[in-house]
Amino acid sequence: MIRPFATEIALFLTPFAVYIAFLVATRAGVLQPAAWTLPRMAGLIIVSLVLVVGSFVILAQFSGAPPGSTYVPAHVEDGKFVPGVTR
Repeated sequence: MIRPFATEIALFLTPFAVYIAFLVATRAGVLQPAAWTLPRMAGLIIVSLVLVVGSFVILAQFSGAPPGSTYVPAHVEDGKFVPGVTR
């Protein structure tokens, strides 16, 4: 459960990290208040939320079993362990 949570946090923080890298590269001053105005912060938050929501949509649409499939759970058959499969 920690991996999806960490992935979403990383996606949310990515625009901020890119902006900080941009400020460092241009020597604009990362800690200057002029670099972190309210419109820029709002833009970064909006881009972050779009990334997070987009990842949720992609996971919902393109992950998991195909429609109409049946999951057969793991079981022991003839004394051998058979892992779960989707048919």
